[in-house]
Amino acid sequence: MGRKITVASCSLNQWALDFDGNCTRIIESIKQAKERGASYRLGPELEITGYGCADHFLELDTCHHSFEVLAKIMVDRDCQDIVCDVGMPVLHNNNLYNCRVIFYNKKIVLIRPKQTLCNDGNYRELRWFNPWTKLKQLEDHTLPEIIQDITKQVTVPFGDGVISTLDTSIGFETCEELFVPNNNKFQPTNASVEGEEGCQTSPLNSMSLDNVEIILNASGSHHQLRKANLRVEAIKEATNKCGGLYLYSNFFGCDSDRLYYDGCSSICMNGEFLAQGPQFSLTQVHTITATADLDEVGTYRNRRKSFSLKSEQETHYPRVHLAVSLCRKKNMVLTNPIQWKYHSAEEEISLGPACWLWDYLRRSGQNGYFLPLSGGIDSSSVACIVFSMCRLVFKAVNEGNAQVISDMRRIVGDENYMPSSQQDLANNIFTTCYMASENSSEETKSRASELAKEVGSYHMSICIQKVISVLLAVFISAMGVTPKFKKFGGTYRENLALQNIQARIRMVLAYLFAQLSLWARGKPGGLLVLGSANVDESLRGYMTKYDCSSADLNPIGGISKTDLKKFIFFCIKEFDLASLQTIYDAPPTAELEPLEDGKIAQVDEIDMGMTYDELSVFGRLRQIERCGPYSMFTKLIHLWQPKATDIDPHNKTVAEKVKHFFKCYAINRHKMTVLTPSYHAECYSPDDNRFDLRPFLYNVAWTWQFRKIDSLAHELDTYDQMQL
Repeated sequence: MGRKITVASCSLNQWALDFDGNCTRIIESIKQAKERGASYRLGPELEITGYGCADHFLELDTCHHSFEVLAKIMVDRDCQDIVCDVGMPVLHNNNLYNCRVIFYNKKIVLIRPKQTLCNDGNYRELRWFNPWTKLKQLEDHTLPEIIQDITKQVTVPFGDGVISTLDTSIGFETCEELFVPNNNKFQPTNASVEGEEGCQTSPLNSMSLDNVEIILNASGSHHQLRKANLRVEAIKEATNKCGGLYLYSNFFGCDSDRLYYDGCSSICMNGEFLAQGPQFSLTQVHTITATADLDEVGTYRNRRKSFSLKSEQETHYPRVHLAVSLCRKKNMVLTNPIQWKYHSAEEEISLGPACWLWDYLRRSGQNGYFLPLSGGIDSSSVACIVFSMCRLVFKAVNEGNAQVISDMRRIVGDENYMPSSQQDLANNIFTTCYMASENSSEETKSRASELAKEVGSYHMSICIQKVISVLLAVFISAMGVTPKFKKFGGTYRENLALQNIQARIRMVLAYLFAQLSLWARGKPGGLLVLGSANVDESLRGYMTKYDCSSADLNPIGGISKTDLKKFIFFCIKEFDLASLQTIYDAPPTAELEPLEDGKIAQVDEIDMGMTYDELSVFGRLRQIERCGPYSMFTKLIHLWQPKATDIDPHNKTVAEKVKHFFKCYAINRHKMTVLTPSYHAECYSPDDNRFDLRPFLYNVAWTWQFRKIDSLAHELDTYDQMQL
């Protein structure tokens, strides 16, 4: 007995505006779901267009092409006899909505618009879409002719409703709606909308109380370090509280931008997971299925009398009836619960940026990557991520992944190429170069060479001193003065200029070699230049504008120095890269000032006036907790009090560190306007192109704010002295 149902949730590697490719992948996922006996298939949010269309959503072409793709999917023979749930933009009454279109056997059952839009961090949904605020109400939506010809329907239900089949009921959430607060009240049509974000109530609770047994969440959620547990716990907690069969679907891959969508599609019932999709993968389409007994939902809810009593008071959703049975009468083996398996942060760094780089490479039309490899932790981390990419590709090739093999051969320029190892693959698509000046040490040159040998990159060591000398000679001839390093009596400005010219020459040469090195080797195409500035250096502005931080892509631009050190240690063990040990042990250095007796004298943390660990704290307080200078000081005097007391019996140490950080931040903020597009991995990214919308021209004196800090520090010092 029992109402046994098999359902499918899909992760797709979609690409913004790639309507042909997106359509093919959607149809393939539906085919996979059917082959596994599923009667309902769920796909990601806005899967027809791809999520990253940005202002293309404002073009009517995007809506028009979406319906054309929908028409192609609906008539495909593999898309019959299964309820399909796809995501696309829909223009309704001249308002654009982020919608789910549910169809069955060439008939549209319901179009469900998103109620709560995501409008912070990386997301700007209110720029393109309207939130649906008419809760528990349906309207008629007039279909375009291309769909009418298929469905023979002129209008279909549009709005906040649920679907009732012959044996169950189905409700919908979209991404952000899972995470919003629930006020446990039904808002009538004329209810005011809280703020700009539309409905501020999670549909799941209300739907569950209205006897909706299956709830589906189509999502477009990006990867961020240590974020997966937030989704998993939200789903587990929601279904543990309300019961029900819950499906979550998310994208894979680099859609078109800085974000990597990290899968994690799942199926959960009554607080227990039945299926988990991978978080990182080179697979274009991944479908998970689970078989559950819906009678267990009723049993679970009924035994909680507080839930049963509450459900009697719940107002009802409008029902759209679909005269089909989704449960099967034949014997079906139920799916047993599983424990969710998480990746460590180090594993996430090795996998997420690597998959992102592969997507970018295969879609860019370029033939590999070029990395200026300095022998330090940052550029070595980038090299390890590219090596991880090569490992993933090599593994997929050995498993016979036709798409990966095709992409790899096109990138290499050899239609018969099969790599003998991940190092062999790296030698064909990854070029590294150590660019030495007179201030470079033999230690860093050796470290770079050893790492390149282990990962298999095509490696060069060149000297850039002649180029630097020629450029300085031009300046000396024009101005009649010779700049000197501080060590030799020069001013701060001279010292900085002499460092920056080295860094900028490296950027110019990186692009020259990226464009011509494959040609020089008798190979076709060009290379994309990789940057290696971490999120903490960007936050502090500890980089030269238009130096090696200026590149085509930066896979570590959203990762902290602290996490990168852990990642290097991880790679020593997991990737068997022994050369990384000396890199891990060496102090971080820009290596732009003169050596002392052939040894490195310049150390990053001394130059910056703060440690990388302190920078991470500054970043989190500034971005996540929205702290200005004064509020950051008030928090840190408590957070760092024991440390500050050891150094200074007063509060001046913390005050000076905060003021120094904000001075550096203000002076260098302009660098963020040209920041290399970076893989987003950290929630305090200073990228002003998308994530961090702050100005770049500041009064660097912060007169009011710093005066408040000094005043409070004086008050605290006076109080401390009175207590002694």
